[in-house]
Amino acid sequence: MIFLWTKYKISNNLITAEMWKDALEGEGLPTKILPLNNILEWSEFSKFIVMVPKGREHVADEILRKL
Repeated sequence: MIFLWTKYKISNNLITAEMWKDALEGEGLPTKILPLNNILEWSEFSKFIVMVPKGREHVADEILRKL
């Protein structure tokens, strides 16, 4: 399935981004994480963008609200 992705949240580090990704995907919502800045210079302490399918942000809100 092909999705149009939209920025949902920005996390302060890779660990937080992966936790949000795991929580969202655990509820069946496809999720991507990408470094905020240059992909060639990222580290686990870089900021990351959490992306969800366009139009599904309200689903992500509900999932994270339950945490």
